[in-house]
Formats: sequence, structure tokens, C-alpha cells
Amino acid sequence: MPLLILFIAVPIIEIALFIQVGGWIGLWPTLGIVIVTAILGTWLVKSQGRQVLAELQGRFNELRDPTEPLAHGAMILFSGALLLTPGFFTDAFGFLLLIPAFRTAAFAWLRKRVRVQSFTMGGGPAQRPTRDDVVEGSYHEVEPDRPKVPGNSGWTRH
Repeated sequence: MPLLILFIAVPIIEIALFIQVGGWIGLWPTLGIVIVTAILGTWLVKSQGRQVLAELQGRFNELRDPTEPLAHGAMILFSGALLLTPGFFTDAFGFLLLIPAFRTAAFAWLRKRVRVQSFTMGGGPAQRPTRDDVVEGSYHEVEPDRPKVPGNSGWTRH
């Protein structure tokens, strides 16, 4: 039910803001602002996404918990979707998600409300599914013995 309310309320808020802002500054400046925020938001999402990806790779390399950079990456991805959606309300929330301190606070808030039952890393060698019609084995190629021809480098056949 809350999601349905959100899907109805957000477009109404956006339409109302478009009417208000368009009335204050005019049509073309309003459209210009929407286009500039989309371009600026795309650039910010790209740069912050690279930073979070580097942090995530560092966490994986050090075998540390990747939860926080994954959450930041998800929030940046959601921010990009909001910034590409035309509107002032969605842009405001999208830019808010691009502020690292806000993302950290949002992650802390979510972490208090989400309980992880188990978490494992690694797990040993991967097991292939066994099939009755497959026989595993190893092989090596055997070259037939050929008489050595004087002056033959072995790269040509006679």
C-alpha cells in the first residue's frame, strides 16, 4: 500500500512543482534546469560510482565485509535513475543520495532495521554436478617416432 501511495503522490508533486516553477521563471528556463540537472547528475553518478567501485574492489581484495560499498553503489544507482527522471522532487532526492554523508546516515538507518541471518565468504573448491554419461580423465598426446633426417629442424615433414 505505501508503494501505491508513492506511485500516485510523486507524479502529482512533480506536476505541481513544474507548474509553480514554470509560472515563476517561464517554460524555457524550467526545461533548461531539467536538462542541466540530468547532465550534471549523470556526471556525478559516473564519478561517484567509480569511487565506490574502487572501494568495493579493495574490500574484496582484502576479504573484508563489502556490505557498505554495495549499499552505497545501490544508492548511487538509484540516484542516477532519479536524476534522469524529469522533475524537481526526484532531482532533489537524487542529489541528496549523491552526498556521501547522507548515504552513510541512510546506510546506518537501514542497518539498524535489517537483520542478517548468516554471511559466509569463500566456501572451498567449486563442485561440478555429476552426470552418469560423463567420464572424467586426463590425457597427453603421443607423437609417433620418426627417423631423424640430417639437416631437418623438425619444423617440416618429409
